[in-house]
Amino acid sequence: MPALVLLGAQWGDEGKGKATDLLGGSVDYVVRYQGGNNAGHTVVVGDQKYALHLLPSGILSPGCTPVIGNGVVVDPSVLFSELNGLNERGVDTSKLLISGNAHIITPYNVTVDKVTERFLGKRKIGTTGRGIGPTYADKINRVGIRVQDLYDESILTQKVEAALDVKNQILTKLYNRRAIAVDQVVEELLAYADKLAPYVADTVLVLNQALENDKVVLFEGGQGTLLDIDHGTYPFVTSSNPTAGGACTGAGVGPTKISRVIGILKAYTTRVGSGPFPTELFDEDGEALRRIGGERGVTTGRDRRCGWFDAVIARYATRVNGLTDFFLTKLDVLTGWEQIPVCVAYEIDGKRVEELPYSQSDFHHAKPVYEMLPGWSEDISKAKSFSDLPKNAQDYVKALEEMSGAPISAIGVGPGRDETIEINSFL
Repeated sequence: MPALVLLGAQWGDEGKGKATDLLGGSVDYVVRYQGGNNAGHTVVVGDQKYALHLLPSGILSPGCTPVIGNGVVVDPSVLFSELNGLNERGVDTSKLLISGNAHIITPYNVTVDKVTERFLGKRKIGTTGRGIGPTYADKINRVGIRVQDLYDESILTQKVEAALDVKNQILTKLYNRRAIAVDQVVEELLAYADKLAPYVADTVLVLNQALENDKVVLFEGGQGTLLDIDHGTYPFVTSSNPTAGGACTGAGVGPTKISRVIGILKAYTTRVGSGPFPTELFDEDGEALRRIGGERGVTTGRDRRCGWFDAVIARYATRVNGLTDFFLTKLDVLTGWEQIPVCVAYEIDGKRVEELPYSQSDFHHAKPVYEMLPGWSEDISKAKSFSDLPKNAQDYVKALEEMSGAPISAIGVGPGRDETIEINSFL
């Protein structure tokens, strides 16, 4: 049963799009299983760059069926904006499938997200303001709107009424905002029904039948391990489960069908939004990583916070996801440093800690313990095999592999589709 999960092993933005695209030509289905348009992938094909926010990266691979699973929350306006943009560039998007059980991001979810974050002030989480969190909250509170609800106006109206009963009270009495009309929301959502219809499917059935017929299915997580609602740096996390277990619930495929779990690691560390970040740099090195690595959020447009590689986080990601392999990205960005610090442990209240502390307070106070590794100055972007890398670059990769607890099976040495060293096949 060739089912693979591919996910971020840090705080997201590790280069999952490049990894998914690398495999896209060899797999039959690529599935987004959680998150919404708060996640972004950049994929470079030849001299073309594609920024994807909601669509699975496999949509760029001819012959591959891209799937938006039941665990994803869908903003229809964003979906069709993305589809139209790809169609204009000659990309065939007709094979896309969307789960009828995926939840819809409504206009009131976006409004609630924005006003709540502003209201929190200094205590803000750093959300993208795109309505993702409130949509997942509606899902858990059983007042969510699903894709299939667009095809029964009576049910849709009842659900919108139930959701707005409470939300309008909050908007008007707490945030001094105007109440949102039920009819207006229903009309706006129904306008997408016919456009969505060709894509809507029972994706759970489709994917399980595909696996039964020996098709290769790749499950693509958004964000990253440390943004997982259960296993991340709570409360500075996303509203879903990007970890490997989320693929099962977010796509309706049993855990016994997963054959490989691939974690994407950046050769250094970045994160977007608020929250603790032990190796974060505020000096020239941090600015250099940001500039050379092009560290600006694909979806948010915000500069990413940058820091050195954190092996403690990598070990944690290996454990919580059951990682079988790593894809190390952006190794080329580190070219030019004489020495490269790597965080091998934390110091918390004067004690050395080598595993991620479960206590939020301890993690907030964690100070990185660094080991210095020799750098390299040679251009590695043309390397086609591991032996093509300078010795110090090879040693850096080997050190990260040993510290992280899983083999590094591929290395990104540039942004292009062909700028990848494949050490072991993922298939």
